[in-house]
Amino acid sequence: MVRVQRRKLLASCLCVAATVFLLVTLQVVVELGKFESKKFKNPKLQDGHVEMEEEPEHLHPFLKKEELTLTRTNKVEVDGFPVMLWWTPLTGEAGRLGQCGADACFFTVNRTYVDHPMTKAFLFYGTDFNIDSLPLPRKAHHDWALFHEESPKNNYKLFHKPVITLFNYTATFSRHSHLPLTTQYLEGVEALTSLRFLVPLQTKNDLRKRLAPLAYVQSDCDPPSDRDSYVRELMTYIEVDSYGECLRNQHLPQSLGNPASMDADGFYRIIAQYKFILAFENAVCDDYITEKLWRPLKLGVVPVYYGSPSIADWLPSSRSAVLVSEFPHPRELASYIRRLDSDDGLYTAYTEWKLKGEISNQRLLAALRERQWGVQDVTQDNYIEAFECMVCSKVWDNMRLQQKGLPPKNWKAEVSHLSCPEPTVFAFSPVTPQAPRRRSLREMWIPSFRQSKREAQALRWLVDRNQNFSTQEFWALVFKD
Repeated sequence: MVRVQRRKLLASCLCVAATVFLLVTLQVVVELGKFESKKFKNPKLQDGHVEMEEEPEHLHPFLKKEELTLTRTNKVEVDGFPVMLWWTPLTGEAGRLGQCGADACFFTVNRTYVDHPMTKAFLFYGTDFNIDSLPLPRKAHHDWALFHEESPKNNYKLFHKPVITLFNYTATFSRHSHLPLTTQYLEGVEALTSLRFLVPLQTKNDLRKRLAPLAYVQSDCDPPSDRDSYVRELMTYIEVDSYGECLRNQHLPQSLGNPASMDADGFYRIIAQYKFILAFENAVCDDYITEKLWRPLKLGVVPVYYGSPSIADWLPSSRSAVLVSEFPHPRELASYIRRLDSDDGLYTAYTEWKLKGEISNQRLLAALRERQWGVQDVTQDNYIEAFECMVCSKVWDNMRLQQKGLPPKNWKAEVSHLSCPEPTVFAFSPVTPQAPRRRSLREMWIPSFRQSKREAQALRWLVDRNQNFSTQEFWALVFKD
């Protein structure tokens, strides 16, 4: 009997202790919640005022400069500034007063500003531009601005006249854009002329005993450029070390397995050992130039380039890359690479500019000198901030014209601001067991591009009607006979 009572007493004590522990834990959680709500408080938008929240770091891949930040104690009358509404959010900012030279604009992703009298422009991130939700009806004083620095495969509709000409302002990879982003992957002249990762030619010749003359590093397989088909055929004529998911026959150290490691010193030092690297873009468009080109040039490796037909306009010198387009077949390209590989004098002609630190391309030098944004440079705007300020400044220019009783300037995007030809495929025969799967993927891009033309025409008709529309209406037009 005594033992039973002791057990009951012990059980009661344990219950009480557990209850106390839970109450204490609950209180801690509540207090932490209060702290977090103060630290990351959602904005309260009332009567034209805004309260700012801290932004998640993952939304900011670029170094940021100081801005006029709105806080709980620093409220701003939005009515005094033009509102720039990110309709397809890229920055994630609920509200920010951005200073652009002598002008200032209020940037926000809050769609409650759609009908605000001071809303002057809608900003769109191209990859996320879609037909599901557009700010219609479009008012006469509403400008549309497009930011699209990525591959055309992300949103083919934008690359057709009916859609690209919907916009007033553009920031794209094309040199013809209002804010050209052609050099978006290049930090500056110093990055090209630096000898930090350069491996001497004699050392590279010694390394050729265990390394192929060519390296290939791709994990986005079978894109619209059909680069894997070309490289697969090239491999039948010359040795290629392939490290990515596509056509892989070599393996990187485990520590470099993450795609983010492709900008790590360890990865650079591996690639810098090669004499040539296959620099193949995922799409063939004028001025669409990515790190595929700039990385080997920075490392002192000769790029064997396929991509932008206008690439000669952007190379640091007239002889700094081997251009695939100059060879009728991979067989001839392989023969030329072997010739350069065996002749130090011929090879050095492609690296002489690097060794001397001389960039002779005046167009490239001017583009780097005159661009109004920097790459990983905290002393300059990044290209998103430059895009915002370009739109802000042009809106202010028109507002000042109207204040003087003059008509505003009508800015319009042109086809040249974002234009790519229909994708093509190489006619090489598949030679691996995986070829049927890859073949079906690579051939998807042509019908996708052709359908995007119909989608662009349907979207333009619906937007010109200037009424909200349903997805059913859109697709009915796309597939209308």
